[in-house]
Amino acid sequence: MAKKAELKTQVNDVSVEGFLNSVADEQKRTDCFEILELMKQVTKETPKMWGSSIVGFGSYHYKGASGREGDWMLIGFSPR
Repeated sequence: MAKKAELKTQVNDVSVEGFLNSVADEQKRTDCFEILELMKQVTKETPKMWGSSIVGFGSYHYKGASGREGDWMLIGFSPR
């Protein structure tokens, strides 16, 4: 039986603020903090890091027709 592939992008305990403070470009960093506040207000969720570079809000469990399932954020953004 084949081993199921695990999603690389998973929720973790890395600091969202620490990650956003590491964004080198000052304008991009400022914009990210604005987006962070807007998404907190709209979603009423606590932001969490997903993988190494995505800030996500909320989560849901999915199961596809292929049987693959996992958890994913409701909404998110990345400063990339």
